[in-house]
Formats: sequence, C-alpha cells, structure tokens
Amino acid sequence: MHRLAVQTLLMLSLALPLRAEGEQAGDFEYYLLALSWSPNWCALEGEARRSDQCAPGRRFGWVLHGLWPQGERGYPSYCRTRAREPSRGQTGAMADIMGTGGSAWYQWKKHGRCSGLEPDAYFGQARRAFEAVAKPEVFRELDRDVRLPARVVEEAFLEANPGLRRDEVTVTCKQGYIQEVRLCLTKDLEPRRCGNDVLRDCNLGDARFEAID
Repeated sequence: MHRLAVQTLLMLSLALPLRAEGEQAGDFEYYLLALSWSPNWCALEGEARRSDQCAPGRRFGWVLHGLWPQGERGYPSYCRTRAREPSRGQTGAMADIMGTGGSAWYQWKKHGRCSGLEPDAYFGQARRAFEAVAKPEVFRELDRDVRLPARVVEEAFLEANPGLRRDEVTVTCKQGYIQEVRLCLTKDLEPRRCGNDVLRDCNLGDARFEAID
C-alpha cells in the first residue's frame, strides 16, 4: 500500500508543471509570449485594482502580458542576474502595449531577469515579439459582449498569422472568460512547438469575451 501511494504521488508530480525561483538568468529553452484581452482582464482583476489600464477611453484590446523564458517543462522565475534594474522611464515606455508601467516592472522582476538580457534588450525583444503577431481585427469590431467557443479565438489567430501551427499557440480561460492567447517562440522569436505543459487549450464552448468600451 505504501509503495502504491509513493508511485501515485510520483505520477502526479510528473504531470504538474515545474516551477522554481531564483535560478540563474539565461537558463531556459524558449519564450512564451502571453497576450491578454484587456477588457476581460479588467472585468476579472483590473477594475478592482483601479488600474489605469481600465480607465475610460483607454480602449486597449490585446495587450502584452509578458514574454516569459520557458523550459521544456516548467519555467524559471525571479532569477539571479547581474543586469541592472530598469528605470521608471524604461518601464513606463512599455505602457502603450502593456497597459501600465507597473505591469512592465512586475514582468521584468518575475520573468525578464531570467532572460539574461539587460532591460533595454529584454523590453525590445518583448515589443518585437508582440508587434510581429497579427491581432485579428474581428475582435476589435465587436460592439457588444459575447459568449463564444474558446477554439474560435485560436482559429482567428491561426487565420491572421499564416504559418502558425496549432501546436505553437494555446488559449487559456479564467473564471469563464477568455484569458490569454499564448504563443511559443524560439530565442530568435520564431514560432516553435510549445512544451507539453503549455499545450492545454481551454475547451469552454461559451467563454465570455467582453467588447472594448
């Protein structure tokens, strides 16, 4: 009985993504580019935080959540690095695609340090990766909140980005909302297959998707 319990725990641990903290910067396999639909993020979290990203008139659609160094299984975070910390000006300059400078600072602290790059280079990589992805216009044209299958969002990105394969992109949900579109990229920012722990598509058939105010 004891042996069976140990085997069961081992199998469960292997099924879960690995995550650690304080690893050496630069030790990763690929990037995960995470794009959030701002109206959904505001409905879930941002309005409660009184984030400037959700202020009237901002009209954000897809925003850059982050460019995350990733392993084939699991990911590093809060890495040890000799890179200097970014200035307020450097993080503030990312607000046009990340919503706020505060979001850019947090992403640097948790993920950017793990890239092994200096802040200018890391934020430059993040901006290039974000701008290289075509965002489907159909979502900006929505004039009302809708419910839709999560697979529709993935299909829209595949159609807008010819050459992108299904195993290079995934869609996540949170509390019934479409949360993010995540794309897997090489260190040179070329699409590549996602690790098995990342390829977990949301399968909701009636996910909430809010229109831009």
